[in-house]
Amino acid sequence: MRRGESTGLPTHADHRGHVWTWDFIADTTVHGGALRMLTVLDEYTKEVHVLRPERQIGSQDVIALVREAIAVHGAPQFIRSDNGPEFIAKDLQRWLPDQNIKTLYITPASTWENGFVESFHSRFRDECRNREQLWTLSEARVVIEDFRQEYNAERLHSSLGYQSPQRFVAKTILPIPGSGPDRQAAPACQ
Repeated sequence: MRRGESTGLPTHADHRGHVWTWDFIADTTVHGGALRMLTVLDEYTKEVHVLRPERQIGSQDVIALVREAIAVHGAPQFIRSDNGPEFIAKDLQRWLPDQNIKTLYITPASTWENGFVESFHSRFRDECRNREQLWTLSEARVVIEDFRQEYNAERLHSSLGYQSPQRFVAKTILPIPGSGPDRQAAPACQ
């Protein structure tokens, strides 16, 4: 089995943009069409940066979606994932270092090492996927994006002092992703 090579040490997120985590979740539309969803979360703020359903998502799609998230949120220092083919693809392995993003690959079959995304997938399943009948890809995109927005803006998290991720970020001054001691910190929401 081919495995990705971690370029960073296992780490616990201690500020916004420190560690993102990503994974895929699969589902189907009512008529049996495949849905494959990329999820990208900030482990510190619990913000869901990407939750995108498509019929298929390859490594180039992953790059495009993460590039969009980086344009909004800044690049993370690390990204944690399993060894799925999209995450160990050669083009992704070339792209990540160009963005100064180090990889943290979990041990195969050790989903608990990627607990933040697994926990989110459980909530997503309970609070959205099990409650909605998704008939088309277009409908899935609308319903799932609404869920992502609500999750970020309204869902309270005990680990954030019973605040939503957006409220936590807005009330907390966090370093700008990639900032050093010589750069000035700014409010997390811009």
